[in-house]
Amino acid sequence: MIKRTIEIAREPAHLAVKLDQLLIQRHEANLQTAASIPCEDIGLLLVDEPRTSYSHHALVKLLEFGAAVVICGRDHLPAGMLLPISGHTEVVHRLHDQMAVSKPLAKRLWQQIVVAKIRGQAANLPAGSSIQRKLLTLAGEVRSGDPSNVEAHASKLYWSAWLGEENPFKRDPDGDGLNGMLNYGYAVMRAAVARALVAAGLHPALGIHHANRSNPFCLADDLMEPLRPLVDARVRELRTWNLQEIGPKSKPHLLSLLTVAARVGDQTGPLMVGLHRTVASLLRCYRGEEKRLLLPLAVENETC
Repeated sequence: MIKRTIEIAREPAHLAVKLDQLLIQRHEANLQTAASIPCEDIGLLLVDEPRTSYSHHALVKLLEFGAAVVICGRDHLPAGMLLPISGHTEVVHRLHDQMAVSKPLAKRLWQQIVVAKIRGQAANLPAGSSIQRKLLTLAGEVRSGDPSNVEAHASKLYWSAWLGEENPFKRDPDGDGLNGMLNYGYAVMRAAVARALVAAGLHPALGIHHANRSNPFCLADDLMEPLRPLVDARVRELRTWNLQEIGPKSKPHLLSLLTVAARVGDQTGPLMVGLHRTVASLLRCYRGEEKRLLLPLAVENETC
């Protein structure tokens, strides 16, 4: 069953739990009139209303059922995340698998991730265009570990044509407008990937390529790279609807990316489910059982 994504953004609320049901109590309401959602159905709770309050029990119960809780700051971008400390029965073995990954294996996995990302970027550009052809050529030139940083070269070309070659776009992680929407969508993906990793008993800080000492989500950042083009495509689509800022109208469209149809290997289903298949594939690669990492591929124009 696909887990639900819940957003608290339009008005203040108090979150409590009764009989394993998350109760969303609106301002000046009471528990009898509160909205009720089974905790086991929730995969991601995103809170972007600063006046929201919580019972301790509500947060604990959401974590017990494997939900990720994301808290947004004043800029409406995620400022922090609560993840369950996995109760997976093989968590110690999984951590050993992570720590035992050889550098050659990590480099080969990163190569596959970069190739998938560049191909996803190419798919976002007009078929047969000059830059699309260049990106596809670059994807074939990525070597183990990407020592030539083909990823960065491809990204520079990609953003120059993302809104059309006649309208070059400057990607700025600290920017607002379309940049802010991209940041928001990426953060949603990051949270979903981190949740899938923790559910499998893996630690999101032990990355394949990313290794920033202050980043507790290095592995999540690795695995979400091929998912960025999904966000890019949705933000560009929202721009055609004259939605160019993070707000009540644009955020639901970005959150709904977790329900788009995605193919992982020979199975198709909601992206949030597909992420668990990708993580399972990563584990098999860690153990030497497989050499190819199965990454999600969006199924065009489908939503689960």
